[in-house]
Parts: sequence; C-alpha cells; structure tokens
Amino acid sequence: MELPAVSLKVIIMVHWLLTVWGCMNYMFPASYAWGNFSVLAVGIWAIVQRDSLDAITMFLFGLLLTVVTDIIHISLFYPSNKDLTDLKRFSVGMVIFSFLLKPVSCYLVYQMCRERGGDCTFNIDPKPSCDNYFAHNDVSSAGRDRSTYEPIDQQDANPQWPDSSRTAQQPY
Repeated sequence: MELPAVSLKVIIMVHWLLTVWGCMNYMFPASYAWGNFSVLAVGIWAIVQRDSLDAITMFLFGLLLTVVTDIIHISLFYPSNKDLTDLKRFSVGMVIFSFLLKPVSCYLVYQMCRERGGDCTFNIDPKPSCDNYFAHNDVSSAGRDRSTYEPIDQQDANPQWPDSSRTAQQPY
C-alpha cells in the first residue's frame, strides 16, 4: 500500500500545533514541552538541510523517543476524573492525539530517510561473518552491511611511476 507523499513541513506543523494545544493547561510538566519542541526543532533542521542524512535520522529517533516519553507523561500526570475541566480534557485529548499520530509520522519520516539515502537499520548479529574486530572478539556488531567491501591495499591499477627496470618506449 503506497501512502501519499506528505511533506516534512506538514508533519512538523501538525505536531507543533498538537503540542501547543497539549501545553495550554499546566497539567503536564515542562519536560513534556521541552522534549517535544526540541525534537520539532531538529525537524526544522531536517527541512532546512534537505540533503542532511543526520538531520532526518535524528528527527526520526527523536520522534521515537518522544513516543516513549509521551507514554510516561500521560500515565503519570493524567488527572483524576473529579479534576477534569473542559480545558484539561481538551489538552489531554490533544496530547493523546499527538501520541497516536506519532507512529504514522515516524513511518513517513522513515520513508523520507530512505529517500535521502539513509539506511536507518540496526542489525545485531550474534555470530558476525565479517572479518573484523568484532568477529575475532566474539562481540555483537551493529551497523551497515559490509558485503560489498573492496580492500584498497591491493594495487590492481597501473603504478603512478614507471618501473625503472624496464626500458622506455620510443616516441613515434
């Protein structure tokens, strides 16, 4: 199923608006606002530098991290039924709506990360097959696939300087 192309600007504006509405009441601590707004600032960096793989990757992992912190904030600071006013109900509703929308946003940002050439994978292989430091020390490796690695220490190309033992070619 192909999702429609959504701009990074739209994702950031929707989450910004939901975060502002979620912070209208001082029910959640400042850590909720700081966490969400700082991740949105990284998203603005990803908009400004369209070719930066670091920016979009950091925005993706920041969104994933705010999903976890939103769960913690909602579970710890949800008011009791007798304390719910209309404003608190609206703020909590916007926080929950933002929380429910973040996995969709993470998927869309992941697609943008792949379009920019990012790998965005984390592989843990208990028995690595590559011949590197991790394979010799029996430690798990994480990173990119190195199956297309070409060693550069072998000289297949012509040397830069001619061999002094051979005679020079005569000009035409």
